[in-house]
Amino acid sequence: MDEYRSAKINPSEHGVLRFPEWQLPLQDLILEFDRAKLREKMQRVEALIYDRLQQLNSGSNGHSAEREAINDAVSILRAIKRDKLDYPDWK
Repeated sequence: MDEYRSAKINPSEHGVLRFPEWQLPLQDLILEFDRAKLREKMQRVEALIYDRLQQLNSGSNGHSAEREAINDAVSILRAIKRDKLDYPDWK
């Protein structure tokens, strides 16, 4: 559980999310405990992140901060799947 809270999702120095399109739904997912809602929210966040990666891959460079934030988010998603949804750990 601490893994989700302590993981950085790259807010700015003022606590405002830098990439709210997918970071806000991720925060909502982290705070969810209802398994049915958790699965639904997980799918939504994964889709948002996938779509954003597609945009980043087809655009210009210079998005290293967001790519790093996405890598952190993927680690969070993996931990939630393992700890809350009983997925196997595929490290």
